[in-house]
Amino acid sequence: MLSEDDEYSDEELDELRRRRYSDLQRAAVEEQRQAESRKQFEAQKQAALKLIMTPEARQRLTNIRMVKPEFADQIEVQLIQLAQTGRVKVPITDDQLKEALAKLQGSRKEIRIRRA
Repeated sequence: MLSEDDEYSDEELDELRRRRYSDLQRAAVEEQRQAESRKQFEAQKQAALKLIMTPEARQRLTNIRMVKPEFADQIEVQLIQLAQTGRVKVPITDDQLKEALAKLQGSRKEIRIRRA
């Protein structure tokens, strides 16, 4: 720490500013790279879903996404994996998706709160 008597020289301040600016630029570039990667992954995922699901099933998944985005992401990844391994008949219909969702919902514990 500097005491009140100590001061940075102009050169030291300039160097500190340059380093900070450089760090901020690197962080911005990395953030942009990550955003582009996420965007590309999402585009690939949507393309895969168009191939393996009927429009009605995709619409149901979109509706679920509005309420539970994390759950919809999990379902999408699972459906793509199942289709890639051949464990599900393609294209996945709305009825098949409803059955799968019912099974997933059934496996969750139901929590009830009772008031005394």
